[in-house]
Amino acid sequence: MKRDERRQQIIDLLVENGVVDLEELAKRFAVSKMTIHRDLDELEAGGLLRKVRGGATIEAGMQFESDFRLRERQGSEGKELMALEALELVEPGMTVMVNDGSMAAMLGSMLPRKKPLTVITNNASILEALKFEKGIDLIALGGMYSSKFNGYFGVLAEQNLTSLRADLAFLSSPAVSGNQVFHMDADVIRVKKAMINAAVKTCLLVNHTRFDRVALHVLANLDDFDWVITDQVPEPNVQQQLVDAGIQLTIARPLENT
Repeated sequence: MKRDERRQQIIDLLVENGVVDLEELAKRFAVSKMTIHRDLDELEAGGLLRKVRGGATIEAGMQFESDFRLRERQGSEGKELMALEALELVEPGMTVMVNDGSMAAMLGSMLPRKKPLTVITNNASILEALKFEKGIDLIALGGMYSSKFNGYFGVLAEQNLTSLRADLAFLSSPAVSGNQVFHMDADVIRVKKAMINAAVKTCLLVNHTRFDRVALHVLANLDDFDWVITDQVPEPNVQQQLVDAGIQLTIARPLENT
């Protein structure tokens, strides 16, 4: 098996399972553990995974988030549920702001159902999905493109947000602990904060597996958001923390069988 094919299969296993074991990979591909180490080193250098003791993971860490191309392949059902729930907050004629991320990209693709709308975003997937959509006035924030987050960030994006206002901003986060919302990347978090400041109302979209986690930078408090939407009921200890903090959590409704 060629090196690139082996590394692609390692990525596929990570998307499916979240983690891989070094020894199991060596046996699976009939190569040495040193060869697998080199594979993981290269993939880590490309921002696709995070090496851990005895293997690797694409689960978010204090300073790590996996590549957008991997995240968009994960948890599609949960993302769809949250996107549909969030879409109920949108009314025709609104100006809506949507941040980076695969969850936000799912919501962005659904926004034409509520047109006419003005959509402000730094999310490259949303820009691509809506660029020819009639009834959508699309405002791209510009800035420095990040392939890891598939979005635009930096001074230009932040400055543009100071000149814009939205009725509603949708933001996502890879980590929530207690009453605090986190992100691991400084450039990303500055744009998210600017979006919060530029919107009349804000909604946080967060997968239930991202609760009880922290990352390097604090984005906001949960009670800074008007709505917090997740896909499933989180663990009991997390639920109690939210109750103690007075946070009203919206659980996305399951899709009806047709």
